[in-house]
Amino acid sequence: MVKLELDQVVIRRMKEDDIETVKALIKEGGEGTENRLILHVLTRPLCLFILAIISSVLRCLVHSFILALAIPVFLLIIFLKITMPRATGVLGTSRPYWDYVGSSLRGSQDDILENPYARISGKTAATQKPKRRVKPKTKEEASAPSERIDPDREETAGQVWLADCDGEIAGCVCRESEKRLGIRRICRVVVGSWYRREGLGRLLVQSLEHREREAGACRLYAHVPFPSKLGEVFFRKLGYRPLGERTGEEDEEEDEEVKVERPERGFLGFPLTKVYYKDL
Repeated sequence: MVKLELDQVVIRRMKEDDIETVKALIKEGGEGTENRLILHVLTRPLCLFILAIISSVLRCLVHSFILALAIPVFLLIIFLKITMPRATGVLGTSRPYWDYVGSSLRGSQDDILENPYARISGKTAATQKPKRRVKPKTKEEASAPSERIDPDREETAGQVWLADCDGEIAGCVCRESEKRLGIRRICRVVVGSWYRREGLGRLLVQSLEHREREAGACRLYAHVPFPSKLGEVFFRKLGYRPLGERTGEEDEEEDEEVKVERPERGFLGFPLTKVYYKDL
């Protein structure tokens, strides 16, 4: 564990030089998520019933009880790994992949979020340009022409915000592109293993909330991988609540939002995410 001074953390937009580091960070943060989702699907009663029927049929063709049980489960696991959204950061976006290049910030200037802890302490670390530890490019990478990004692709790609701690990327939060007026969606929050339980994830989300509130957003959605008790507790502490949870108020509006903001679904329609929201 690394002790963090949250008021010294710089939250900035991802650039192309950061892409490989961010991919590795998200892969580390999402480790085990896919396997938990597959286990969740495999243990649903309807899925178990279908597997039992297929195993019974195979038992007549394959004279081995173990093979009759193992073959359908093995094939289903392969099918789920192929069809389940696997690209890092995709859960909750309905996209087959995340456009890292399109969501990168271009230009020499950094786009930085306001750090509420720096405002409270009176320090100005968030306005200083952070140091970067960039892996040197090979000759092939240096000579390769940079990919051209048109405004439409940049607009639909979304944004990735990084927590920069003295040049080290300690965490990130991914926000999908704006599809509805006043509505924003968080589709991934990841904190590096050495920086967890220090409040960095809360800082990322709260800073993004402040930015979107200033930009005129009225509601922020977060799609949490299902099942993820840690993710659910995290967002509840930040004031989010599950979409569809009855409070006795604005039920008609809630019903309409449930139809529009749907969780990702996988095999046999089983949910892959839970939808949480917060009114800004």
